[in-house]
Amino acid sequence: MEARATVKYARISSRKVKIVLDLIRNKPVVEAEAILKNTPKSGCEYVGKLLASAVANAVNNNNMDQDKLIVSECYATQGPTMKRIQPHAQGRAFRILKRTSHITLVVKELED
Repeated sequence: MEARATVKYARISSRKVKIVLDLIRNKPVVEAEAILKNTPKSGCEYVGKLLASAVANAVNNNNMDQDKLIVSECYATQGPTMKRIQPHAQGRAFRILKRTSHITLVVKELED
């Protein structure tokens, strides 16, 4: 039995989120929350909310025990890139790429 939560079109690069996801993969939920609160990365805000959502889905929809939950699977894929233009010298244009990502987090109940 597993519960999953996803966030689509998060305004952060998937490279930045993957660093945070590697820290919490295969960890108990309580430990993962502590890691996210004490890590100074911009992706922690997105992943923290996503973890809380996955835990709520597990507890409310699947009647799982919150103390036995473990982060079994988490990944980030690249979303669409917004293209913006910044003016540069001599009438040239410089392209700015604002990247997005789709983040998925799955929690499972640890069997005894």
